Amino acid sequence: MGNNIKIIADSTCDLSPELLEKYDIDILPLQIIMDDRSVRDGELSQAELFRWADGAGKTPKTAAPSLEDAAALFSRYSDREVICFSISSEMSSSNNVMRLAAEEAGCRRFRAVDSRNLSTGIGLQVLRAADMAAEGRSFDEISAELDRIIPLVRASFVIDTLTYLRRGGRCSALTAIAANLLSLKPKIVVADGKMDVSKKYRGKIDRVTADYVRDLMPALERADKQRVFVTHTMQEDARPVVEAVKKTVRDTGLFGEVIETHAGGVISSHCGPNTLGVLFIAQE
Repeated sequence: MGNNIKIIADSTCDLSPELLEKYDIDILPLQIIMDDRSVRDGELSQAELFRWADGAGKTPKTAAPSLEDAAALFSRYSDREVICFSISSEMSSSNNVMRLAAEEAGCRRFRAVDSRNLSTGIGLQVLRAADMAAEGRSFDEISAELDRIIPLVRASFVIDTLTYLRRGGRCSALTAIAANLLSLKPKIVVADGKMDVSKKYRGKIDRVTADYVRDLMPALERADKQRVFVTHTMQEDARPVVEAVKKTVRDTGLFGEVIETHAGGVISSHCGPNTLGVLFIAQE
């Protein structure tokens, strides 16, 4: 980093190990609970998580980072200015844990950013802050820019099956069964810090993702051109779907970076396999 600012994010930002290393970003893991077993997000692969969930017939529960883990991490940077990002406070108490831990750790200057988002909707904010820190921008300048872009982040996903949302209590059994029988694939959007269904596609996931990206094109054309994320829980047999979406977005020539990332354990626990989203920052 170009100054004394340290960037930290909770594990739901879904940034790859390569990006975390490149930008010197530390991760505070949420917790994934499978019956009597609790693991930190990142300690379990997508495949392992889905095998457990399908074998047990239930969705893992998720919880905020432990206060102990957060305080231990923040204490390492107590002499620096720390900007830390959390999943939307509408979805988790992660942000509150961060603030309590920073106080316990005696951080010199600290901001717990409520991203009002999830997955790489957070990641976009994290990388904007990391870019600015590397340029030597001040804590206050970065904070002001985050306040500006948080309402502009556009996060949406198409979900292949509602089974995981049903198991987690986020939709009724009847809705999930009907959707699966009719091959309906909902588009989930994040608005005001919460998830909602904006549209329902029908068909196989390759066709649905193609239609989804096509429908996003007007918004992509008006987006911030620095970077866009393609984030997913696609399994290996659906790899061509990911490549097709990346090619479509890359072929627009609109973005400096088209970055693929895999959703982490917490996000995967709720959306299930073969979910895909395109996430970006809108222009004002």
